[in-house]
Amino acid sequence: MSIEQLDLLAPSEAPPALNTDVLHQLEQWVEVGWLRALDRALAVFLLDLAPDSEPLVLLAAALASHQLGHGHVCLDLGATLQAPDLSLSLPPEGQEAGRDILLPSQLLGGVTTQAWCDALAASPMVDNQPGGEHCERPLVLHGQRLYLRRYWRYERQVVAALGRRLQARPALPAGLEQGLERLFADSRQHPDWQKLACALAARGAFSIITGGPGTGKTTTVVRLLALLQEPTVTAGQPLRIRLAAPTGKAAARLTESIGRQVGSLQVSAPVREHIPTQVATLHRLLGSRPDTRHFRHHAGNPLALDVLVVDEASMIDLEMMASLLAALPPHARLVLLGDKDQLASVEAGAVLGDLCRDAEAGRYSEDTRQWLEQVGGQSIAAAGLQPGDVDRHPLAQQTVMLRHSHRFGADSGIGELARTVNRADAQAARQVLGQRQYRDLHSHLASGLEDPRLATMILGNAAAADPLPGYGDYLTLLAQQRPASDLPADDPAWEDWARSVLEAFDRFQVLCAVRKGPWGVESLNRHLAGLLQRRGLLPAAQGWYEGRPVLVTRNDYGLGLMNGDIGIALTIRERPLHAGEPERMVLRVAFPRNDGSGRLRFVLPSRLSEVETVFAMTVHKSQGSEFAHAMLVLPETRSPLLTKELVYTAITRASRDFTLLETRTGVFEAAVAQPVRRLSGLDLAVEVSSPD
Repeated sequence: MSIEQLDLLAPSEAPPALNTDVLHQLEQWVEVGWLRALDRALAVFLLDLAPDSEPLVLLAAALASHQLGHGHVCLDLGATLQAPDLSLSLPPEGQEAGRDILLPSQLLGGVTTQAWCDALAASPMVDNQPGGEHCERPLVLHGQRLYLRRYWRYERQVVAALGRRLQARPALPAGLEQGLERLFADSRQHPDWQKLACALAARGAFSIITGGPGTGKTTTVVRLLALLQEPTVTAGQPLRIRLAAPTGKAAARLTESIGRQVGSLQVSAPVREHIPTQVATLHRLLGSRPDTRHFRHHAGNPLALDVLVVDEASMIDLEMMASLLAALPPHARLVLLGDKDQLASVEAGAVLGDLCRDAEAGRYSEDTRQWLEQVGGQSIAAAGLQPGDVDRHPLAQQTVMLRHSHRFGADSGIGELARTVNRADAQAARQVLGQRQYRDLHSHLASGLEDPRLATMILGNAAAADPLPGYGDYLTLLAQQRPASDLPADDPAWEDWARSVLEAFDRFQVLCAVRKGPWGVESLNRHLAGLLQRRGLLPAAQGWYEGRPVLVTRNDYGLGLMNGDIGIALTIRERPLHAGEPERMVLRVAFPRNDGSGRLRFVLPSRLSEVETVFAMTVHKSQGSEFAHAMLVLPETRSPLLTKELVYTAITRASRDFTLLETRTGVFEAAVAQPVRRLSGLDLAVEVSSPD
């Protein structure tokens, strides 16, 4: 039977728009790229299981799957009906509805939240009493939120696991107060939130340390590890500590930063030796199993560790958090580091943002406040925090927000712009951009891709008195500092040259808010490659050519490359494969090893199947990175993807200069005024008292 022949008429009370073949409507959305084929396949699957399924049920299932693809853990029926097109981001960015394609608002016109909930509750495919552990229905309805069962379970697992950890009280390290005084003897901050963060984390099985760039998250956690490790090393039973991060690039940055911090610690050599400096990706830590969603470590085979620190926690999605918590032994401490105001993971969930909802306000109970002041030796009465209690704000009792930025001082335009954007104050953010006193901020309204000033900014102007880094820098270095071609392949000059090219490229990055459209990643990468070729800086603009920068888009454990790693194609001298053959010049892609050694690996281009050119990258992909000069390119049209979190994340990727490239007035202000909203039900305040 064809799709068109299926009789899927809605009940008589449903609006006329639904008295059509809903699968045919979903097929049209798939054809124009509004939905994934996977989303429609779920509706087909449910229809196979329950041929009498109502159209509202099939539509809800497809939309719940669609929302997962947009980072939402569930489909909020009420919110969807209030503004269907906006809530569902349909049509997608840069697209318009065709004449014969119904918009979600047309398809759902006249449907009420109650009617939709009733239709779902009556379906044999939907569990509307999800307390039972043995129900295997594919969908779960909780209030007016519809989940795919797997994500409902992830959410419940995270709530239960964190609830148990928040109730646990491991033994305090011996000599806690004296250790804090010794480790923070040079402190000039009052209150010193780094010191208080160490104290709070030392008393719990779970804790969060959040803060913006330059607030000292790494410094804090290194001192925390020294605080925990010192008495155990003295007792001859050092703790097993592991460090992890979501991506290879984030792991590499933390490895480098931790190494510097540990070397400067004012503790004994044995204690320093027992603080690890190597950081693994979460996938490598848990032991990914190829072609499955499962890991080698889980509740039945937990990780062998006593303390786990995870950096860049804003990038952790709900599924990964559930897997991580399941693999932790009950006695282990878990410390999450991250910036709660950054973009959430590309995958479903905004776990750190959900967990840090009270971080700014503090919300410490009277008992927590008194304990902090006693152990930390500092009053927090003047910090302007709001009161809280353990029952209503359990997470707040184990969360500290670092509030003083050492990177962005009072005269930093980047710091001031980030703060105003974080407050969603669009008018103030525009004023900061326009103030000439901030020499690290730059903005330009482009007339189009061929705008000559755009080319100047992309290339960089080395002749200027205070030049901004651009892509011309690394390409000029590539050409002018290339080793002599007759140098043998084992001469360190080849690796030194490749490293300097990578470092020069890493000083500048174009960041895009979207992938599609003339100002999206795909279009800009083509345009910039062509621009650099026309200027004589690249030999080609397509395929594999020397100077091509590439971004790894999928973990490749065989090559030792992680999602987010950046490499550059270079012509180097290589040893022969067989004895007696001469050395030869070959094109290889140079990648940092990301192990703290500073060494590189050179990969045959044909082995890199999951890479893309990266003159421009999405803001999402830039998380965990830092560039001397970051340029944010905003598209011509507003989009649900353009949020204050996206703008804030882009701004804080820059360490020296930030440039805003606008293509139409008003889009920046609209983005700053629009906070991200990731739909979930992660509500530990309700569940913590009964984690099981």
